[in-house]
Amino acid sequence: QVQLVESGGGLVQPGGSLRLSCAASGTMFFSLYTMGWYRQAPGKQRELVAASTRSSVTDYADSVKGRFTISRDNAKNTVYLQMNSLKPEDTAVYYCNAKGPGTDYWGKGTLVTVSS
Repeated sequence: QVQLVESGGGLVQPGGSLRLSCAASGTMFFSLYTMGWYRQAPGKQRELVAASTRSSVTDYADSVKGRFTISRDNAKNTVYLQMNSLKPEDTAVYYCNAKGPGTDYWGKGTLVTVSS
């Protein structure tokens, strides 16, 4: 059983920064998984924000390019999302995802609110 636990969400003013963390535990070879961050705003579909493959190739949604950075520490089974220059439209529940061979795991999410 694999568990993903997100942390680091909260309330931040526009232009501010937050760093999300996702710690993975359980029976998994973390380094073999594509780790991703998704978000879901009220009334909207869940969307991919950023992903890091097993080779650490990264991909970003156009809306966050240049502002968000995904990174991973395979030794700690943890993936991070550094979010800078936050905008009100970044407000959402952010979910951690792990995709491996025939598997797809999700965390419960952490709320990020960008508001003055």
